[in-house]
Amino acid sequence: MHAADLAACVAAVSALQAELCARCVGLQAELLRRPGEDANGLVTLMEVYRWPAAADAAELEAQAAAASAPWLQGARHVEVFEPVSEGS
Repeated sequence: MHAADLAACVAAVSALQAELCARCVGLQAELLRRPGEDANGLVTLMEVYRWPAAADAAELEAQAAAASAPWLQGARHVEVFEPVSEGS
């Protein structure tokens, strides 16, 4: 997103994350920013969600995508990680 849009996007995504965490017991959400901006004045945000097994990951992504859509300058992508157990 353009640096000028940062505050509006952060407000929208933060509000959504608070709503999701209130509705889904055990959900943890975080919003991170890549330091600085690129040569075109764009900044990159990353949403991080940690959810219990009962949460619907596809629904969380759909809502997060909708909340940030007005400011996107590139494609969103989802990465999924799972806990590492000792010995794996």
